Amino acid sequence: MPVIEWGKDGSVAVIRMCNAANKQNLVFVEEMNRCLDEIEADKEIYAVVLTSDDEKNFCQGIDIEWLTARMGEKDFAGIKAFLHGINGIFKRFLFMPLPMIAAINGHAFGNGAMLACTCDFRFMKKDKGFFCFPEVDISIPFLPGMIQFVRKAIPEYKFNEMILSGKRVGAEELYQSHVIVKASSDREELLKDAMAFARTFTKKRGIFGELKKRMHKNIVQVMETEDVQQIESMGLFIDG
Repeated sequence: MPVIEWGKDGSVAVIRMCNAANKQNLVFVEEMNRCLDEIEADKEIYAVVLTSDDEKNFCQGIDIEWLTARMGEKDFAGIKAFLHGINGIFKRFLFMPLPMIAAINGHAFGNGAMLACTCDFRFMKKDKGFFCFPEVDISIPFLPGMIQFVRKAIPEYKFNEMILSGKRVGAEELYQSHVIVKASSDREELLKDAMAFARTFTKKRGIFGELKKRMHKNIVQVMETEDVQQIESMGLFIDG
């Protein structure tokens, strides 16, 4: 069974994460890359909506059980491959020559929240689900590039509060802070709103992609220098 699927709805590609909590590991990276490759190859697509099939979760971030097992086996090569791989996904979202729209249908924690932040626009349902950066509670610091691209999505005052407190934030609060386009009433309205917004885009890929390259140039420079150094030194895990 795939953990990520996509389908075409007119001019919109809909990527559906379909593995319950949608935790990120090497399989997640491989399947997301496959979907993005296929979407980029279809020139009739003008926008992408990212969502989940799960009733409770959008994406709960890194697969901690998988990561812990790799640490126990001292499989540092596998861990590094994943970290470079998920950073590659973040970069692809940032540079995708199409509008990337997150339809956050449930919990978005850690790397799941970050994935939403790499998108150009975000919608979230307000009846259930939280958006949270729990890294401060599990002693895993953000990579430098993560701090940069989250700042493009979340105002500095709000990011400061969220990153240092680990606070769980709902859709209404995110809307008030201009993190999301709309706090939709439920899952049905969320997908309707995100799809209607996606269909407003008919921009040419060339100019759209070039604008994103120029907008995000400094972010990606950090990802390709400081992040690489951190990952290769495994300077990601802090005890105590």
